[in-house]
Amino acid sequence: MMTGARTIRGVPAAPGVAHGPYVRFERVPPVHDGPAADAKTEVARLEAAAEVVARSRERDADELRRSGHGSEARIFEAHAEIARDPGLLDDAIARITSSRATASSAIAAASTAVADQLRTLDDATLAARASDVLDVGDRIAREVAGLPAATIELIAPSIVVADDLPPSLTATLPRDRLLAIVLEGSSPTAHAAILARAYGIPAVVGAASLRDALGQAGPLVHLAVDGATGEVIVSPDANTIASFAARTRDVARDRAGALADAERPAVTLDGVGVQLLANIGSPRESAEARAMGARGVGLFRTEFLFLERRTAPSEDEQADAYGDAASAFAPDPVTVRLLDVGGDKPISYVPIPREDNPFLGQRALRLAGMHRELFVTQLRACYRAAIRGRVKVMAPMVADAADSRLFLDLAHEARTSLAAADRGDVDLGVMLEIPSAVLSADAYFADLSFASLGTNDLLQYTLAADRGNAALERYRDALHPAHLTLIRMAVEAARRHNVELSVCGEMAGDPAAALALVGLGIRSLSMTARSIPAVKRAIRAVAVTDLQREALAALRDASAEAVRVRFEPKE
Repeated sequence: MMTGARTIRGVPAAPGVAHGPYVRFERVPPVHDGPAADAKTEVARLEAAAEVVARSRERDADELRRSGHGSEARIFEAHAEIARDPGLLDDAIARITSSRATASSAIAAASTAVADQLRTLDDATLAARASDVLDVGDRIAREVAGLPAATIELIAPSIVVADDLPPSLTATLPRDRLLAIVLEGSSPTAHAAILARAYGIPAVVGAASLRDALGQAGPLVHLAVDGATGEVIVSPDANTIASFAARTRDVARDRAGALADAERPAVTLDGVGVQLLANIGSPRESAEARAMGARGVGLFRTEFLFLERRTAPSEDEQADAYGDAASAFAPDPVTVRLLDVGGDKPISYVPIPREDNPFLGQRALRLAGMHRELFVTQLRACYRAAIRGRVKVMAPMVADAADSRLFLDLAHEARTSLAAADRGDVDLGVMLEIPSAVLSADAYFADLSFASLGTNDLLQYTLAADRGNAALERYRDALHPAHLTLIRMAVEAARRHNVELSVCGEMAGDPAAALALVGLGIRSLSMTARSIPAVKRAIRAVAVTDLQREALAALRDASAEAVRVRFEPKE
């Protein structure tokens, strides 16, 4: 048995600190009731159970809304939609009719198939929805079998440890006895993490080595958890516990300061303003982004409309979604990213051959040659949404001038197919996420209104390092000098052609990286809403003249670590 404290590093998911005993939750595989009845009976049982679960989730949403958690209530509204999703239910019904599966085993298999597809996505927000689908599928399977939902019994105040935690279970945990949540898998964008943040419960995810540490320590060990740093300490000593008590006071002070700063502009000490925008995945995230101080949307991911269905969303459905976001932020801009699927993000109604390296394959704008109408319809919806607010549209995976011209041709076709009264004005731009797009920018920038650096992909393509490969951790720091050099080249090209340039990758939400970007000449940063206060605070504490000097020196540094030392915000 292990003795002494051991520190595990996970990913911060919800700020706050806690100390106490832990309770482990293990997801039980979906239950399967006895032998199948005739197919008609099994289908009826499935449909009845799915409706019961949908209504239960709607009641959960109503309860959350009444308690003041309107944004989080939408999680369970989405669960109700999943329970009624024709694609999911049709898959389960097909399994019943083709292989005489029981209703419970059919919905379990169907939900697992959808979850497996979601986990392959390179968009963390969408990949995190796998847990939601499994949660709903498990609940329907249990309802068919007449079994209660999974529960965790907290007899005393405790920290809940799990590989992943179903959102429905998270919502039912007794908050007076829930000290913290630590997940060995999952991500900060998972709904369990979102609920933890809403409830003010500290949470850490991605603590992969915790299971082994607890196995060595024994069942009665205590944990100390810091949701802001990602630290999980097994068997903390008295000094560590005292330190965590002090952190509790610091977290409360910082949270109050962040909210107080939300409406203050991001202006440096020498008077240079920086526009801070939000990255969102659906219109539902608009309210939180505004509350955190976002002055527009720099990246609106539209894949949520296209996934988990058997046919493409209609033009009306898309226009409503984009218009809702535009009106929520008006008169500030909302930048819609054209559909980025294919290869690593397959959808059933856009058939694409299997690819050995989908990140470098047929995806995003490259699909327009085979599926032109899909993109023209989306662009028509964007022009229609622009009646309700300021809309900008950018094309992902642009490699050169030919790709940019294709995008402009698609936009022209969409615009001219609409009557003048049915459309607004739309700014057109591209995402810079392929090195060649930066290197050849002078060949096509003059035709665009703006460009946005998608640093997640730009970094992995620059360093030839798959960002999903855990063995390549050292190549993941966006402050690598080679990456900064490409960004600097993009800044210079944008100035030559009077093109507005922003950054919408995760790099923008890292305070140190944000300062480096400002030093390189970026004046517009888009990030997750919760990152805005910290970035704003960092910008307000520095002078651009100092950042410019450090940025030029950083281009000659030997490593990302050396660059980070230059820009780490001073406390």
